[in-house]
Amino acid sequence: MTLYDIEVKTIKGEVQTLESYRGKVLLIVNTATKCGFAPQFKGLQDLYDTYKDEGFAVLGFPCGQFANQEPGTNEEVAAACELNFGVNFPLFSKVDVKGKDAHPLFQWLTNEAPGVLGTKSIKWNFTKFLIDQQGKVVKRFGPKDTPAQITSHIAGLLTKSG
Repeated sequence: MTLYDIEVKTIKGEVQTLESYRGKVLLIVNTATKCGFAPQFKGLQDLYDTYKDEGFAVLGFPCGQFANQEPGTNEEVAAACELNFGVNFPLFSKVDVKGKDAHPLFQWLTNEAPGVLGTKSIKWNFTKFLIDQQGKVVKRFGPKDTPAQITSHIAGLLTKSG
């Protein structure tokens, strides 16, 4: 199975695969609007705005597994992201990112890019996975890694394709 075969649901509940993102550089992030790292939404949106026309997308996957910091429904999450953070990058339905019910996307991501000491589990909100144009995980970033710190990695990948 490749990244592009994995089925996901948009924040509005529409089922799709990630095929429409083939050939793009992606930053896949598990998000939470009530998390202390939620100000990163602005940085993620800035990255999206800066590079979307060059073949880049941020994909946000809300998750309530960490201290229930994403308690709302998909509709509430979408509204909070838009109103509080100005988010217009693609958001998807709430998912589990760890444990036996982890979404297949996050099972795939953590298998492809284990964390510190080889752990496959995601430890907190705003863990980020950078994907190249061929659908391979290039790097995993922790919650404390800000979007600004990732900019050069994204620009480097986009330069390689151009």
